[in-house]
Amino acid sequence: MTAVSLEHTTVPADTGEVTLLIARRVEPGHEASFERWAKGILESAAAFPGHLGYGFFRSSGGDAPWFLVHRFRDTEACRTWQESPERAAWFADCDGHHHTEIARRTLTGMETWFAKPGSTRPAPPRWKMAISATLAIYPLSVLGGLFLTPHLAALPLLLSSAVMACVFNVLMTYAAMPAVSRLLRGWLAS
Repeated sequence: MTAVSLEHTTVPADTGEVTLLIARRVEPGHEASFERWAKGILESAAAFPGHLGYGFFRSSGGDAPWFLVHRFRDTEACRTWQESPERAAWFADCDGHHHTEIARRTLTGMETWFAKPGSTRPAPPRWKMAISATLAIYPLSVLGGLFLTPHLAALPLLLSSAVMACVFNVLMTYAAMPAVSRLLRGWLAS
């Protein structure tokens, strides 16, 4: 699968953001018309308030699906797009593109850390996500207390807390959670 366009690469925290993943199968010989249609619908959605970004992933070949990804500020922004006349018009004008939706997932919050690219498997139960997040947060908390807190002690509480939150957020998003979710993949999927 080759990434064509992916805006906003941060993984949403549990703040109410919604990620919509759509897999579509395209009949051979109709890839170019589908690609024009897909890019058009993604760009149309991007103009909606609360739309945070999108991604478009081509098929890896053969019977493999194409993927469209939307990120929204919240459920209401997602619903506004889903029920919009603009979206309906794109679907009314897709004859001849020969594509079919084969899977759809709506991810909110932490389960985006546990989603395997290209998979339509549901997210693990929240209790497993909570245990995984705890296993990621604990070493960061210990290391932060040992190495970061002494350097922040002279700062006002609100500022030192903001620095700590930023550092933890970046480390959780880009290092700890990807590592923990890889290590626990079998357990999370069972």
